[in-house]
Amino acid sequence: MRDARRCVRCAPALPLGPKPVFQLQASARILIAAQAPSRTVHDTGIPFNDASGERLRDWLGLSREVFYDARRVALVPMGFCFPGTGASGDLPPRRECAPAWRAPLLAHLRHLRLTLAIGRYAMAYHLPHARGPLTDTVRAWRTHAPDCIALPHPSPRNNGWLAHNPWFERELLPVLRARVAQALATP
Repeated sequence: MRDARRCVRCAPALPLGPKPVFQLQASARILIAAQAPSRTVHDTGIPFNDASGERLRDWLGLSREVFYDARRVALVPMGFCFPGTGASGDLPPRRECAPAWRAPLLAHLRHLRLTLAIGRYAMAYHLPHARGPLTDTVRAWRTHAPDCIALPHPSPRNNGWLAHNPWFERELLPVLRARVAQALATP
């Protein structure tokens, strides 16, 4: 884990330089696999310390205290460093990160009860058999549950997606909150 925190593999491609941001302890019950840190997260060094994090914590029914308790929740994005900004938002996670670090770090998580694959990059890794549009993968949540649940990114940029998919909040969020509580309550 120390080596991952000191990683500089893609330093030349990172506009703000390397600053791996993730949260991980072997006892974690929930893995939140997302895209890559935002600029705000890069600046603070705290995963999901932005508007996306506020929405995600609401979706999960978790307080900041529980969400940031590494003994319970692992926050391991597909890319550990802020990748930069593109025309329509942040760039995708750097391709070097997941092959180098994902398997060795996830091997430490022996007590996982639930994985949340947030966004298409995390879905491609954690649900490789679920091909197709993001909406279809999220809508098929029953297929992957109870061990893995696919979610759209909680970014405010996805307000339109949420408005066009009211079933997400009506059908999936209550189940998601119950599943999160169950995973955390498991001894």
